[in-house]
Amino acid sequence: MPATRPTRRSRAARLFAVTLSAATLSLSAASAAAPASAAPQVPAAGPTPAGEAVSLPQLRTALAADATCAVGSQETAAEQPWSRQALGLDRVWRLSQGEDVTVAVVDTGVSTTVPALDGRVTAVGDAGEDCVGHGTFAAGLIAAARLDGVGVAGVAPHVRILAVRGTDERGTATADRVAQGIRAAADRKADVIYVGLALTTGREELTDAVSYAAARDALVVAPAAPDAVPKDPATGDPGPRPRPYFPGFLPDVLSVMDHGTGGARPEDAVPVFSADLAAPGGAVVSIGPRGSGHYIGSGSSLAAAHVAGAAALVRAYQPELDAAEVSRRLVAFAYPADVPMLDPYAAVAAVAADRAGQRPAQAPAHVPGPPPAATQARALMVAAAGGAVVLLVAAGAVIVPRGKARSWQPAGMDGAGGAGSAGGAGGAGGADGADGADGVGSADGVYGADGVGSAEGAGGADGD
Repeated sequence: MPATRPTRRSRAARLFAVTLSAATLSLSAASAAAPASAAPQVPAAGPTPAGEAVSLPQLRTALAADATCAVGSQETAAEQPWSRQALGLDRVWRLSQGEDVTVAVVDTGVSTTVPALDGRVTAVGDAGEDCVGHGTFAAGLIAAARLDGVGVAGVAPHVRILAVRGTDERGTATADRVAQGIRAAADRKADVIYVGLALTTGREELTDAVSYAAARDALVVAPAAPDAVPKDPATGDPGPRPRPYFPGFLPDVLSVMDHGTGGARPEDAVPVFSADLAAPGGAVVSIGPRGSGHYIGSGSSLAAAHVAGAAALVRAYQPELDAAEVSRRLVAFAYPADVPMLDPYAAVAAVAADRAGQRPAQAPAHVPGPPPAATQARALMVAAAGGAVVLLVAAGAVIVPRGKARSWQPAGMDGAGGAGSAGGAGGAGGADGADGADGVGSADGVYGADGVGSAEGAGGADGD
């Protein structure tokens, strides 16, 4: 990665450090991904003590013609679900919980009455009612509050939810309705737009709607595939070959696929053509459209809800980043894999990259220009004066000791004085009739310090 990322536990450790797994919930990922028309499993009423297995009703994505609206679950999951621990939410909450961020949920609606979202849901039109329950479930994965005695909480428990209907009351979606929902969310200044639907048609109109949202700095997050598709009645084929779905396949959309507790997808999951990120989506737990109980579900739409919540965490912690930069961070700081796996803490806390998603650019070096002429002349004068001082000090170091040794007399005085003394002595000898040459030598005594000796030297000459 081009920038430093925080240290953290290994992916395997976090994926398997769970206290409420799919087995504990008495439902497998495969059963949770059953067709949308399956009836919910409603357990006996009453809360379940922490640590005991619970049986939760199954989430539906749409209602059959004869099906009734979703009812409130009577079971509450007291323990933390595996997805909360795999995403490291308790750690990232120390940095961000999505404050002052609005996430639009374009889906089957979001109930305004559930306690986990109390006071934080604003509905557009009739989107405050949710007969199916899928939109409320997704909103809970994004923003459910942290409540005492409840292990289930949203990725960004302080965000505001904007409920926008993308389907009819029974959960049937059209490209036109979804496109209108995206535009409505962008007009109301949503920071993140979660679309819980994956369609095979409507590419052109959905492209226009997504571009409209991107121009208003809204990040659109959508599943890379639907949660379930009908089986082929002739062949019994559980699903089609991989194919693009919209709006997830569009360039300005962050597309998401699901994974389970071990990092792999359920065997009967809808094939994915391409995806930008993977996130928990197998046997995940969230709220229902009524009451305080919980449901269980699986699918890429639920994984996309986790990513939408993570995007809200980043936008709250680093509000200077635009939507495209938030999208790049979520992918760049995910766990490396064939499809990168969501890591909310790294996306929030890692050292920021620049706007191109690359290593931050180095500041250009500043090379000063030539100094003014007056400054150069002054510098030369100072250098010359300094050199003169150095020369004087060096000369003094040689002259002073030698001057002291001569008692500060001129050069040659020591030898002349000695000759004078000798001449003086010779002069005295000349008086005794010694060699007159000493008298001449006594003449040298004129230069001696003893003048008397010189006179004697002259007398010596006479004696000769």
